[in-house]
Amino acid sequence: MEDNKHSRRNFLLKYLKAGSVLAGADFVLSYTSINSVAKGLAQSGSSNQQAPKKAVQSDQKNPCDNLTGVSAEEIEKRKKLAYVTKTPIPDSHCSNCALYLPPPGADKPCGACMLFKGPVRPDGYCAYWAPINN
Repeated sequence: MEDNKHSRRNFLLKYLKAGSVLAGADFVLSYTSINSVAKGLAQSGSSNQQAPKKAVQSDQKNPCDNLTGVSAEEIEKRKKLAYVTKTPIPDSHCSNCALYLPPPGADKPCGACMLFKGPVRPDGYCAYWAPINN
């Protein structure tokens, strides 16, 4: 029998392989873009991260910046997720993120995050911000 190079099976295999390559390329590109956003936020947020230290020195302490009791591993996780205390994107902040846990009481100014431990400012931001689905 003669092998038909235009058979349905060959057609499907050819496009299945092409689809797999495209899906892999999409994954690599999305991972790269998330990392570049996180690095950009970390660089732009580094000045925001330094501001609270100056505020602490001037006696204007924000309890959301107090990382006492938070492990070095968790602090590093905050950095890897590019958490900053003030969002660079006005409409995207922790208090309107699906991963944000609001403060337990009205007298508490700091919330928390499902991704890392420690206090979180409502007007903060990280690279994994996700809109709240209503």
